[in-house]
Amino acid sequence: MKNKFGSFLLAVLFFMMSCTTAEVNKFIQGATEASLTEADVSNGLKEALVKGVGTGVESASSVDGFLANDLIRIGLPDEVQKVESTLRRIGLGSEMDKVITTINRGAENAAIEAKPIFINAIKQLTIKDAWDILKGEDDAATSYLQRTTTDQLVSLFKPHVQESLDQVGATRYYGDLVSTYNNFPTTSKKLDPDLNTYVTNRAIEGLFKLIAEEEKAIRENPLERSSSLLKRVFAAQD
Repeated sequence: MKNKFGSFLLAVLFFMMSCTTAEVNKFIQGATEASLTEADVSNGLKEALVKGVGTGVESASSVDGFLANDLIRIGLPDEVQKVESTLRRIGLGSEMDKVITTINRGAENAAIEAKPIFINAIKQLTIKDAWDILKGEDDAATSYLQRTTTDQLVSLFKPHVQESLDQVGATRYYGDLVSTYNNFPTTSKKLDPDLNTYVTNRAIEGLFKLIAEEEKAIRENPLERSSSLLKRVFAAQD
């Protein structure tokens, strides 16, 4: 009996050593596409999206969540960047640095407002959506959220962004900067003092980037799959 068990164990070990990590993971989980029910796929995808959203929002809304992250850090608007050297040359360098800091603080403060909107969109996920996402690209779930939430995020995010910008003084700092530049004698093209739309769009774009990173990690790394359901659903596609 011991010899038979030993032979069986060796055979299993040999099999696992000869397989790729993805194949071993699938063997361990016992998940195949055929074994997944529609409820499994739908619930698994919703769980993955909630996880990605939670991680992304938490990261973005933390102190320096935007400012210290090169992936999502919000710089000055394009029209200001085009005249940045001029602005610094006329002594507005410190004001520019202050604006960059405060607009990122505004985005960080407002980011938490996105989570309920994302969660609501996740609840609307259909069975077809779930299968399409499961079989899709690394950012298929993130793309789904972009299609279904962007308009709502923009309209609901703007007041919170404005409140946050006012709270940290970004509106005033940017308004002073633009006003100083626009009133300079040699200025031919005036800068737009509207900061809200710019920060809103960049903040939402940053959130989607963070969620996409989390989605990719869940798809590629079994250790990121925090529940048995996530393991089963994504192992079937490995």
